[in-house]
Amino acid sequence: MSGSTPFKMRLVHLDLKGAPPKVSYLSEIFPLFRALGANGLLIEYEDMFPYDGSLRLLRAKYAYSPSEIKEILHLAGLNELEVIPLVQTFGHMEFVLKHAAFAHLREVGPFPCTLNPHEAESLALVGAMIDQVLELHPGARWLHVGCDEVYYLGEGEASRRWLQQEQNSTGKLCLSHMRAVASRVQARRPSMTPLVWDDMLRDLPEDQLAASGVSQLVEPVLWDYAADLDVHSKVLLMQKYWRCGFPRLWAASAFKGATGPSQAVPPIKHHLRNHVQWLQVAGSRPTDSLQGIILTGWQRYDHFSVLCELLPAGVPSLAACLQLLLRGGFDGDAKAKVENLLGISNLEMMDPVREGAGSFPGSNILALVTQVSLHLRSSVDALLEGNTYITGWFSPYHRRRKLIHPVMVQHIQPTALSLLAQWSTLVQELEAALQLAFYPDAVEEWLEENVHPSLQRLQALLQDLSEVATPPPPPTSPGRDAAQDP
Repeated sequence: MSGSTPFKMRLVHLDLKGAPPKVSYLSEIFPLFRALGANGLLIEYEDMFPYDGSLRLLRAKYAYSPSEIKEILHLAGLNELEVIPLVQTFGHMEFVLKHAAFAHLREVGPFPCTLNPHEAESLALVGAMIDQVLELHPGARWLHVGCDEVYYLGEGEASRRWLQQEQNSTGKLCLSHMRAVASRVQARRPSMTPLVWDDMLRDLPEDQLAASGVSQLVEPVLWDYAADLDVHSKVLLMQKYWRCGFPRLWAASAFKGATGPSQAVPPIKHHLRNHVQWLQVAGSRPTDSLQGIILTGWQRYDHFSVLCELLPAGVPSLAACLQLLLRGGFDGDAKAKVENLLGISNLEMMDPVREGAGSFPGSNILALVTQVSLHLRSSVDALLEGNTYITGWFSPYHRRRKLIHPVMVQHIQPTALSLLAQWSTLVQELEAALQLAFYPDAVEEWLEENVHPSLQRLQALLQDLSEVATPPPPPTSPGRDAAQDP
């Protein structure tokens, strides 16, 4: 299947720090991943891993159990998907450092994103996390240890003191921690190779990078999700890494989660262009110059950000990108293959997949999410801001003072009730579909972010209408009361 692609390994990234799928959904989607051309998974567990002992507080409410982790690995094996677990060990440590028990290990006190590399307890902490993850992944050949976007490194009190010493730099500090983590991994499992995201290495001087010894311990993953990725610059960066002694490199593209923190449906054309550029990078170097490519599918930009595209919504983009990598381009045959595998009548390159299209696991979620993202807010806006009866006779001024010409209730209320009923029915269907694939907290979050604000505006309008449409009771006549007294 992969004879024409320069990427012998093609891993789908599962970012579990937001909307982690139920194992039942993974059992349905893994065969499709394989059919589309994937042969591996990068699983970023974050707080979905069943940490135990002193690390038990890291678990999310619906964290997978050890038996579910084993079931995920079993399902991956059945579908010939090699699993690489990912454990953040430097930056993006919010899910650990947000807890009071570990807050003293922050690089900068107020910010829970970066680990303080000067504390021996910091290395012990990530070492314990790694040990528990490896224990449940006995067959893993690689472990991704993150190390991307290590914000505020060098700004902590201990770092400031350390940086005052001659020849010390933030680059040296970063490399020192990477080396310590990688050494910890290899001490635990000598046959395992750690992977790291490459952004903290890109701008380091070659002599410093070569002398650090990191190139003998880790394999960098060069990541770039842009549609206009600079091929020449990427090739130069690869050459730099080779000169520094890194024997193998990886690439990382994106099929979702890279075009906006609140994106609901991936722009497929953007992601296809990103993969076209990566093919050009790989094609400009000798065969097998890149060990493989990780198709990232971010679910949050960080631990505290909103959800971006849900996994089912990203499947058509993933399918198109995998077929492009396998075939060296996205021609009519590749498009037909994707449409056939997904049960989609017409895969649009410019617009999200249209409502009702698809027979793949979660296709109903994609159809309903697309409807909501394209039409819910705009339809409510059109009513509240474009309906002449509302803007002319039931403006915010009128609503605050409970003023309306009675006949206008007849013009406004039926239209608003009809729109609310239409969306309420669709949202009920969406909620039921989401509950099959995701845990309750993810369903609640997605609906609260993407549905409730618009529905609440409609409900508030109807509530205000009901209050002004109901006339107050007539005042009681004192004379009449007096006449009724015995």
